[in-house]
Amino acid sequence: MKHIFHKGKDSDKPTLLLLHGTGGNELDLLPVAGRVDDEASILSVRGNILENGMPRFFKRLAEGVFDEEDLIFRTEELNKFLDEAAEKYDFDRGNMIAIGYSNGANIAASLLFHYQNALKGAVLHHPMVPRRGVDLPDLSGKSVFIAAGTNDPICSPSETSELQTLLEKANAKVELHWENKGHQLTAEEVEAATQWYRTIIKTDE
Repeated sequence: MKHIFHKGKDSDKPTLLLLHGTGGNELDLLPVAGRVDDEASILSVRGNILENGMPRFFKRLAEGVFDEEDLIFRTEELNKFLDEAAEKYDFDRGNMIAIGYSNGANIAASLLFHYQNALKGAVLHHPMVPRRGVDLPDLSGKSVFIAAGTNDPICSPSETSELQTLLEKANAKVELHWENKGHQLTAEEVEAATQWYRTIIKTDE
């Protein structure tokens, strides 16, 4: 998978996995990662799917309707890539926090839904429920931050609450942050995610 890896100043910090939104690329979330933790290592990945020339992490049948078969395949592909990247770049595979926006948040959520040890935690900006009617792994010890917009035309507040419930039922610790905005990634929610991240890091020390 096309990607960027930047080795951070502090190898004890989590490696930040950056996952862009539809039409984005591996450069998009670098400023966000710098805001969240400028000492952490960064692995920023570009989605392998093109939709009308726009990179994505998995196919969809229509807006808000995922191609479930492709989602499962691409989630496995990404998980394997993370294993390989950890070996190649010598970072702790068990100490990885995803930061995803929109389509990137959905594939990050899918990693949590399908693989118990894919991520230590995740910052999900405007995610949807990746799959329904499946048993999630035990996510005890995992922390998830969800940022959502009360006027988001793509992710309804009820969808956001459903995702929170599903993750909490699987024993993840979830913090939900609302912005009175739409689907855009705001400076305010990045700041809220940064404060959440710092609390998580302190808890681990």
